[in-house]
Amino acid sequence: MANHLSIEDVPLNGFHQLLSIRSGGGWLMDGYVLSIIGVAMVQFSAALKLTSFWEGMIAASALIGIFFGGFLGGWLTDRIGRRKPYFLGPTIFLVCSVAQFWAQSGDLLFWMRFLIGIGVGIEYPVAGSLLVEFMPRKYRGPRLAMLTIIWFLGAALAYIVGNIVLGQAGPDGWRWVLASPAVIGAFLLLVRIGTPESPRWLLSKGRRAEAEAIIQRVYGPAFSLRNLPEEQAETKRSLGALLHSGYGKRMLFVSVFWSCSVIPVFAVYSFAPRVLQALHLTGDWESYGSVAITLLFVVGCIIATRIINVLGRRAMVLHSFLGSGLALLALGACSDGAEMVILTLFGAYAVLVGGTQVLQLVYPNEIFPTDIRAFAVGMGASLSRIGAAIGTWAVPIALETIGIGNTMYAAAAVSFVGFVVSLALAPETRSLSLQEAASLSH
Repeated sequence: MANHLSIEDVPLNGFHQLLSIRSGGGWLMDGYVLSIIGVAMVQFSAALKLTSFWEGMIAASALIGIFFGGFLGGWLTDRIGRRKPYFLGPTIFLVCSVAQFWAQSGDLLFWMRFLIGIGVGIEYPVAGSLLVEFMPRKYRGPRLAMLTIIWFLGAALAYIVGNIVLGQAGPDGWRWVLASPAVIGAFLLLVRIGTPESPRWLLSKGRRAEAEAIIQRVYGPAFSLRNLPEEQAETKRSLGALLHSGYGKRMLFVSVFWSCSVIPVFAVYSFAPRVLQALHLTGDWESYGSVAITLLFVVGCIIATRIINVLGRRAMVLHSFLGSGLALLALGACSDGAEMVILTLFGAYAVLVGGTQVLQLVYPNEIFPTDIRAFAVGMGASLSRIGAAIGTWAVPIALETIGIGNTMYAAAAVSFVGFVVSLALAPETRSLSLQEAASLSH
């Protein structure tokens, strides 16, 4: 018997939950690999006799790889489908993480982490596309916000695993720490076995019979292509067309807002133990301070997810930038303070920055029309990663040359730039339909 319910409106089923785990694993890996380097940095830097320059390059290498991996993932996803690239990222994680175990020089670590970054970058368009194209409309927003929370859980896991391994494995513990992402890579490969191709992509290629077979497999025999809403064809636009289409200001806002929200976070994560050490936290304070701060990032994202439709997008981004910037400013002023004061201020920053972290996935998808949305979001993500890479590379040099206090002041300045640009350009999209939110007239 035919079912007239749109696939956009079906209730969540076991497949949707499993797909959330399959795709969320990519963000877990992202948070893990970008944070684990900070745990191992102190030990392998001494073992390999690295300069501050090479410390920064190794920490930033994965971010540089993400920039290229994002473009590569988008190109592959459009041409060969979602399913095949879905296994490429985990394979790269597995192989390159194991290769790091035998690293004897800084340049080899740089290239292995660069390749890992490419794997992470591939995950963004591939895993995100599959999740969005299968998920009912009612649950898309919450599941996108959930990915941000999973990122921070991955970071927390990195600090927990890293500190345990370093405490047990001796002077070569850093090798086991850097190889540990291979476990997550293997898990992703296994759990993604059986993932179907996106029926929307198959339909766009004229492969209707395959698309219908997958719809019936996922939703049941009563469903068919008739239950899949027709979509308007998207038109690819170049960078010039985007900037001259009236959306140049919004592209500027997304690029600056996204960059200013991730630069301090990635810099803190890549060198959290070094930063806490410079703030005179030692022993257990240093080891578990990173874990506690990371869990507070999770709390901040959960709070932001709950109040986003109450406070509104514009108010949230402004409050988040201002509050987190003030927390970093206070850290700079209190860099010689007591351990509890420092951890409290870091914790305040972690909670207050949650608003900008959640909006990274919400804002860009709302304020651009369908025909340029993917291009605009991809460009914003890539530019933010370059900014984050530069910021991460600069952290060890800044710690060595201008000190921890001034480094925190610089991070606060980045947040305040985000506040000023958002004050001037951030639109409010709360309670608007997607078409209204993307319109330049409101």
